[in-house]
Amino acid sequence: MTDTATMVALGEDYPELRESVRKICERYPGAYWRKLEAEQAYPTEFITELTQGGFLASLIPEEYGGSGLPLRAAAVILEEVNASGCTASQGHAQMYIMGTVLRHGSEEQKRRYLPKIASGELRLQAFGVTEPTTGSDTTKLKTRAVKQGNHYVINGQKVWTSRARHSDLMLLLARTTPVDEVKRRTDGLSVFLVDLRENLGHGVEIRPIEAMINHNTTEVFFDNLAVPPENLIGEEGRGFHYILDGMNAERILVAQECIGDGRWLLQKGIDYAKERIVFDRPIGQNQGVQFPLARAYAELEAADMICRRAAALFDAGQECGADANMAKLLASEATWHAAEATFSAYGGFAFAREYDIERKWREVRLYQTAPISTNLILAYIGQHVLGMPRSY
Repeated sequence: MTDTATMVALGEDYPELRESVRKICERYPGAYWRKLEAEQAYPTEFITELTQGGFLASLIPEEYGGSGLPLRAAAVILEEVNASGCTASQGHAQMYIMGTVLRHGSEEQKRRYLPKIASGELRLQAFGVTEPTTGSDTTKLKTRAVKQGNHYVINGQKVWTSRARHSDLMLLLARTTPVDEVKRRTDGLSVFLVDLRENLGHGVEIRPIEAMINHNTTEVFFDNLAVPPENLIGEEGRGFHYILDGMNAERILVAQECIGDGRWLLQKGIDYAKERIVFDRPIGQNQGVQFPLARAYAELEAADMICRRAAALFDAGQECGADANMAKLLASEATWHAAEATFSAYGGFAFAREYDIERKWREVRLYQTAPISTNLILAYIGQHVLGMPRSY
């Protein structure tokens, strides 16, 4: 905790950064994203351009080849990607997954991996945590890493592991000490960097999951995968605390990503409501169309402010858990309301893929479920902020 004042910028902060992102996004219109969906393909060209521009390495310190920008700047990048009609989630993990290595890895690991991640030579896009039978109950995950000789041997399964087929490395959470042998369920979990290039087909199998949005998500199987001890991040048994450490950053970034989607959707709805003439008048003149759009605007503005406050607290090194969770909650709901208002304004045309409304509508529904569900955020606020008994 610091005693210095925490400042929250108003208006369009980082204008030059925003403009640079917009210029890249102009080259990737809706037709590009619709084609990817039809082919269940990954936006390799788009992500490569963001990487080469240094945008995805914004949080990596300069000494390791990155830009060393604050979290708020990274949030602005993701906001502008989505506000331009593109999809930031295909590359956003490259920003925050490396934080575990940066904060808890050895100096040798940082110098070995971070410069190559910053340059794009190595892709760290995959985060193996969620499992089919445990879901959000992370401490009960079943993937095991057992020390045998001079290696850890890993067996288990992960699900909803996005971008595993487009990543060179995976950050993997596995249990190294059985849950019945630890004092606290959060103990005995460890984090490993798994080299997918070396091990695909040799202890690692990746299967795609067809889903309602094109996030290139997969399930990953580990069968006697041998991982050298130098790939362990930090201390054995402390992995749960390491991943928690990065979750505030993830939630703040994803929340601002939500805001970007909401702004794109809302502007589409406003423009259409002004232009669409039915019964000899623009439909935006009707309160049934106008009021939901106006309310969504107010909610987005409010959510944006809590996102900015959360980022300011994070960058100042102050406690930001409550704000990070509230930002994710409020941004996801404001964006969903913007999506619903715009979808309704478009009427039947909202279902036509050429307008991209249904694509974004499907994408923003995800935010109420991932990377953390709305109900778990409410449980966090109820227990840790309001001091009520734990609900689960």
